[in-house]
Amino acid sequence: MSPKLLNWFLFAALALIWGSSFILMKAGMEALSAYQVAAIRMLSGGLILLPMALKSFREIPREKIGLVVLSGFLGSFFPAFFFCIAETKIDSSLAGILNALTPMFTISIGALFFQLQINAAKIAGVVLGFIGLCLLFLVRGKLELSYLSYSSLVILATLCYGINVNMVARYLKGIGSVSIASFAFACLIPPSLAVLWKTGYFEMDRIPDSGTWWMATGSAVVLGVMGTALASIIFYMLVKRAGTLFASLVTYGIPFVAIGWGLLFGESITLAQVGCLLIILAGVYLVNRNK
Repeated sequence: MSPKLLNWFLFAALALIWGSSFILMKAGMEALSAYQVAAIRMLSGGLILLPMALKSFREIPREKIGLVVLSGFLGSFFPAFFFCIAETKIDSSLAGILNALTPMFTISIGALFFQLQINAAKIAGVVLGFIGLCLLFLVRGKLELSYLSYSSLVILATLCYGINVNMVARYLKGIGSVSIASFAFACLIPPSLAVLWKTGYFEMDRIPDSGTWWMATGSAVVLGVMGTALASIIFYMLVKRAGTLFASLVTYGIPFVAIGWGLLFGESITLAQVGCLLIILAGVYLVNRNK
């Protein structure tokens, strides 16, 4: 396989894995709570990356360990719970669409709090993305407070992503990305176990009708192993092989994969919502264009 073809293969694999994460959350919540699915995701991802974390610990300066742990909570732990809780009330396809707002929050947080210099095109991209977000809610027609509040949890998750990216770029620049990810996930193992214990996961019936418990747990584990651990490794491989700009373009593929899975499992998506997604992605393009 040629290097260029391999880059596109990794790109497609990453879009498929991350785009499938939203429907896997839904599948996990067929028998488990949102908190349990998120905790299993973090736990399984942390266990897979644990061997790398043991090596990474020696590479991280002691004064930076606290920031790496904070990065794990902002970039993975809290968003995992926000997404799962949100999907108890909204479709997985909508969660995938809202996830596309991440680049715009990244650039906005960078400009407001991290002295990031932005030009007129990036400002226009943020504004266009915000317009697309507003239209996405308006095209639904009647809006219930619960719908807005649970959708806002996804937006809060993308906000966490934006804060984390800027924090890592500003304060953890000299540390390898794989080292940051593996050590941060290893540190999330204890709180994930605590959540599972507190929610009674370990006392649940393991042999329910038709194996629903096993399917739900399996979906959450796949979500952690594939959608968290493996996807992180693929992303860093893609960044090193093809550059940050090419790797960041996966943002465009994720929502369409999420919509495809949603339609396959009976979720409804309108042309108006797809149009709003295209407006958001146009804003993402303007934000990323001069990276």
